[in-house]
Amino acid sequence: MSTRFKPKFNIKKGDSVVVITGDDKDLKKPRKVLEVMPDDARVLVEGVNIVTRHTKPTAQNTKGGIVKQEAPIAISNVMLWDTKAGGPAKIKRTRENGKLIRISKKSGEVIK
Repeated sequence: MSTRFKPKFNIKKGDSVVVITGDDKDLKKPRKVLEVMPDDARVLVEGVNIVTRHTKPTAQNTKGGIVKQEAPIAISNVMLWDTKAGGPAKIKRTRENGKLIRISKKSGEVIK
C-alpha cells in the first residue's frame, strides 16, 4: 500500500467479525479477530484460512512436524458483527467528547 496516507480501518483486535467471501464464508457465525495488519490491509481471524506449516525442531519446539495455523485474509473479506441486530453491519465513525467511536448503521449501537 501507499505510505503517503495511513489507511484507517473499522476493525480492531478482539472484535467479532463474519467472513463475507471466500472458502470460509459464513454470515451467521461470528469469529474473533486475533491480529490486524493495517499496512498489508489484512486481518488474522480465529479458525479461518487454516494452512499447514512444516516446522523444523527448535529449542522451543523439540518435536517439529506439521502444524495447522491461521493465515491472514484480506480485511475487505470481513464485516463487523452487530450483536443487537444479530448479523453483519456497516460501521460509521463519529467523534464524541474528542474520542472516536464506532456506531453500527444497522442498529445504531456503539461498538466497543
